Amino acid sequence: MRMFFLTSALLAMVAGPLAAQIALPRVGVPEVGGVIDQLDDTLDRTTREIEREAQRLATDRLRRIDRLVRRNPDSIEFDANGAPARKGELLVMDASQAGLESAGERGFTALSRESVEGLDLELVRLSVPDGMKLADAQKQLEAILPDAVVSADTLHFQSGSVSATNLVFSAAASNSISAPVGMIDGAPGSTVKVVEQRGFAKGAPYPSNHGSAVASLLAHAGAGTIRVADVYGTDKAGGNALAIAKGLGWLVAQGSKVVTISLVGPRNPVLGRAIASSQRKGVVIVAAVGNDGPASPPSYPASYDRVVAVTAVDGKRRALIEAGRALHLDYAAPGADIYGRNAKGRRIRLRGTSFATPLVAARAARAIGQGSDWRKALDREAEDLGKKGHDDVFGRGLVCGRCDGR
Repeated sequence: MRMFFLTSALLAMVAGPLAAQIALPRVGVPEVGGVIDQLDDTLDRTTREIEREAQRLATDRLRRIDRLVRRNPDSIEFDANGAPARKGELLVMDASQAGLESAGERGFTALSRESVEGLDLELVRLSVPDGMKLADAQKQLEAILPDAVVSADTLHFQSGSVSATNLVFSAAASNSISAPVGMIDGAPGSTVKVVEQRGFAKGAPYPSNHGSAVASLLAHAGAGTIRVADVYGTDKAGGNALAIAKGLGWLVAQGSKVVTISLVGPRNPVLGRAIASSQRKGVVIVAAVGNDGPASPPSYPASYDRVVAVTAVDGKRRALIEAGRALHLDYAAPGADIYGRNAKGRRIRLRGTSFATPLVAARAARAIGQGSDWRKALDREAEDLGKKGHDDVFGRGLVCGRCDGR
């Protein structure tokens, strides 16, 4: 009986969430008295490996951000929370005219008043006083306007990587009915067919490999009408919160019922309000949890309330060890050992939660287009992985399990 329980424990450990993250060393079957010690040693080694990898990913994230700011001192600066943002500008919501005049007297000049198309969102862009750091200006303006919402125009980053091959990608066309889908990213290349695209950054729309891959996966998974808001273009400070909010507003105004966002960044009140406004209009927002590992801060927009947060698995249905985290997790989808198109239309290998996200978005759009409840449809399709029921590794289960782009 004791041997039965030891064998069961070994099998449970190998099949558990840790095995989904890192391949465990092969364990022999020695004398019964030594099995428990070997199990403990294996578990300890695996736990240490996971912790080291998580710490490495978190450190790499900080290094990338620091390098980005140092290389672009004319356009990017750290805000009061240590997040990279557009230099020299602050965004203000809910400020009185008297408050704005008081800010102007202290050197905060109004650059523009913004009314975001398609959303109930208005704000003012203010320039930072000459010679003042963005972080210091943000704190000072918050003191001048205590009843307003002040934020920097923080940046968001694409959450996936691509590698080229020499084969032409040919995705099977889908004849299924699908609700219109919007995509916020870089622009796709000309070989990836979309209904419309618009730029919300300097030089946009400008073809990108990441945007092309996301759009090609949308089409492959069954999305019909696809519109793209390019929030990057050639802008060094692209992917900022205001650009994403404007892109979202345009997509909503054009009738998109589902919007996929494979970008990650810090919490931002302007973007948070834009997403909440779109949700009140019945739009489903689907977002990636990012690839900075489980030790990274919660990713946004995936962490905003009621956003569908998506993680990724590889071809063996193991959770990607680099998958980031959000304040909640809804679904997993293939995000490694899959293929899409780059900006030149070439077949490319993909890896990252960026590429799982459009698969879930396409499935939700298909359900809406067929008059179904999208949540119930995704739950019916979702394959339960890991612990039984909803868990923190795979969410409610794997969606679009056969959407590998081959």
